[in-house]
Formats: sequence, C-alpha cells, structure tokens
Amino acid sequence: MTNDEKDIVKHSEPRVRHGKIRLYMFILLAAVVAVLGWSFFAESTDDDIWISARVSQRLRINSTNAILLELETGNVLYSKNPDSRIYPASMVKMMTALVAIESIEDLHEKVFLCETIFPPIHAANAVTAGFLRNEYVRAIDLLYGLLLPSGAECAIGLAYFVAGSEAAFVELMNQRAKEIGMYNTRFANTTGLHDENQYTTVIDMATLLIYAIENETFYRIITTGRHSTAATSLREGITFHSTLFGRMDSAEFDGGYIRGGRTGFTDQAGQCLASFANISGNTYILVTAGANARGNHLTRALHIDDALAVFEAIY
Repeated sequence: MTNDEKDIVKHSEPRVRHGKIRLYMFILLAAVVAVLGWSFFAESTDDDIWISARVSQRLRINSTNAILLELETGNVLYSKNPDSRIYPASMVKMMTALVAIESIEDLHEKVFLCETIFPPIHAANAVTAGFLRNEYVRAIDLLYGLLLPSGAECAIGLAYFVAGSEAAFVELMNQRAKEIGMYNTRFANTTGLHDENQYTTVIDMATLLIYAIENETFYRIITTGRHSTAATSLREGITFHSTLFGRMDSAEFDGGYIRGGRTGFTDQAGQCLASFANISGNTYILVTAGANARGNHLTRALHIDDALAVFEAIY
C-alpha cells in the first residue's frame, strides 16, 4: 500500500470477515421483511429494537430512498422507500469495479485507452479521472480512477479490456447482479450515465456494497482518500481524490467514522451515496438516493449530510 493510500486508512481496524452468499441473502431477506412491517427477526435483542426506534424517530433526511443495515447481524435499523426503483447514477461503478477486479488476473497489467472511448464521454459531459487518449494505464490505477474521482473513461477502458465492448461487459454486470441477489436491478452501462433502462433499489445497492467490500482490492480502494498512479505511457502519473472524502470536512463524527463509499449524481437520480461506517466497533451499511434532485454534483452535498445524520443517530 502506498503512502497516499494510507491517508484514510489511519482509522483502519482489522476488517471483519463475514459469511458468503448466505449472509447476503439473509440481509436481503431482512430488508424485505422490514418492508413488510417487521423491524427485525426474532433473534434481535432489545438493544437492536431500541436503536432502530431511536434512529427512525430522530431522522428527517433529504433523500427519498434509504436503507440502513448493521453488517454483523443483517438487522435493518432504518428504511425509507427501500424497494422503490431508483436510478443509481455513479453507484453503478461499484459493480463495474467488482466485475473488473474479479476478471483481471494481473491488476498491474497495462490497459490501452483507445481514442474512441472519449468522444461519447465528453459529449455526455461525464466526469473523468484525467487520463488521456491512447494512454496505457495499469488496471489498478484505472480502478482507483473509477472509484475515487468517478472517471467514466476508466469504466469504459476496463470494460473494453475485459470484454471487448461496453455492451458485453454490461452483460457480465447483470449476470453478477443476479448471482449475488440483486433481483430488482438492471444495468445498461458501466458509468452510471442516465438510461431509462438502468435501475435498481437501495436494497440491491446495499447488497452489492456488502458483497463488494469482502473483496480485499475493492475494500482497499473504496476506503482510500487519495491515490497517485504509476507512470503511464505518456507521463509520470497523476493524483486524484475521493469524491466522498473530498466533500467532507472530516470522515469522523461523534462515535465513529465513515470508512468509505461511492457517491453519484444525475438530474434524474439526484444525489446518491452508498457508504459504510464504523461505530462503536460495529459496521453499518447505508444507501441513500434521491437527495437534491434539482441540484448538481457541485451543490450542497445533501447525500453526505444524510449519511452523517444517520450514522450519528446510531451513536
């Protein structure tokens, strides 16, 4: 791990290892049960119920959709329209990254960013990490560029490298989504740019985040605040920052700290955030969507305000 990658990891604790697919299915089922009106399964403690009630009573968030889970138990502590369809915006890039990580054997292999990647990205006014046309870049640096500054060129470059085209890579994304229990999700691109046929729910995004942070590479990247790349074929390298940590005064709050997350924004999706925090030794997963739909990615970060409010309410 480089010195840059250690900036955020100063709060790092040994990561809890969890079960495999059964745990994710359990959490998904817990969320569905919560939608039907039950707060927890029978084995939940009085403390769990008290925390859930307290969080629900205190919260008035900006986001139209939200779900909060305690990772270790799968308990749903708070939900707001959790099974309604949303547009995921750049939260999509979590699946793009996961499929790329699982598909590329050597993440230090160089990926060619062909010239044809860039005109559609620029035409859509998509955010980029700053890589150049016809540049050879390590796959691992493209992953940092994808999950930290949300670079669209990184998403499409990885897709071309893995599957030959973005469309073929999206098929892999949808296949992976079904395998991990994201049954109300359909991906249409790798970048999160708006598409009427690309949708999900906050439950499904929570399922994805829970699964993805089990991958050591994904976890390391998404908990990093700043990364400097190795030299590319065209220059010495570049440095970029996390869109989450870069919009926060501090990742710390009373009782804990935000470990990592992936932000997103489109006009149709509003501000979205999939994040996780450590509070009093436990890990909590939060996905929100639909905040500040009339704003843009530079206006007040209401999705981050919501995350801090939710996590502080737990403490």
